Amino acid sequence: MFETHFGIEIEFSGITRKAAAELVAQVVGGNVLGGYNYEIRAGDGRIWKGVYDSSVEACQKLGGRVAAIHNDDYQCELVSPILTYHRDIGTVQTLVRKLRKEGAIAPNTAGIHVHLDGANHTPQTIRNFVNIIAAKNDLLYKALQIKGERQRYCKKMDDYLVERMNREKPRTFEQISDIWYAGYSGGRDRHYHNSRYHFLNLHSFFTGNHTVELRGYNSELHAGKVRTYIVLSLALNHQALTQRNASSRRAQAENEKFAMRTYCNRLGLIGDEFKSCRDHLCEHLDGNGAWRFGSVNGRSARLVELEERDNA
Repeated sequence: MFETHFGIEIEFSGITRKAAAELVAQVVGGNVLGGYNYEIRAGDGRIWKGVYDSSVEACQKLGGRVAAIHNDDYQCELVSPILTYHRDIGTVQTLVRKLRKEGAIAPNTAGIHVHLDGANHTPQTIRNFVNIIAAKNDLLYKALQIKGERQRYCKKMDDYLVERMNREKPRTFEQISDIWYAGYSGGRDRHYHNSRYHFLNLHSFFTGNHTVELRGYNSELHAGKVRTYIVLSLALNHQALTQRNASSRRAQAENEKFAMRTYCNRLGLIGDEFKSCRDHLCEHLDGNGAWRFGSVNGRSARLVELEERDNA
């Protein structure tokens, strides 16, 4: 799971791209190059970027409040080089903490995108990924609290696409590509193709960088939540790669916290190492994480209900 290569894009405002680039250079070493968009070549030769992003609302902290401003120097996106979890997660978290301390802000329009190496994917595992995201649509959107301002950029999986994918069972990437782009006009080679604006973006897989992109994360300058987004992305990717088949059926989640906790266990996010990840993913969900049907004086509410029915 954690050997997969990935990249992360973090959108933010509050400070200028130049200030952000200089901060990155302090953390990873190297010099800042550029004058509008910036590149930082780290000591290991990898390149980080601080680039303009038109979708980010420019804002700044003024007099103890956050105010919108008209200055595109504050419309920022940090783009990482190719990363691996154990080698680089500490650097990513350090950068997030320092950006926040410097005054960076995550506006409602800003997001975080995680790109996952697509080299090991097959047509079957891509179908698996589509079905996994479709099955968990509602639970993930609530757990991640995807803001309304951002949902145009990370729509839920299209029901027609999912239905057609499972009906036709494509066996080649070309066949999957035809289903993915069905109904869209314009050339498929356009970078900003409208098909990309989904929680799971396969446009990036079918074009140059051959990555699977997960776009369903609000921008955050909380290092623990950013780590959670990376861990979840790697885990979802690993499930798609290793599961023989995946269903798009949405299981009834009468107890959302229990559903998420058991799903985290299935993904391998167990033990103290991932406790904070589980906490972040369950924070906004309803229900009881310990008991599927809640509890009564520490006992399963479902068991109590069955006992009362038997004694009636």
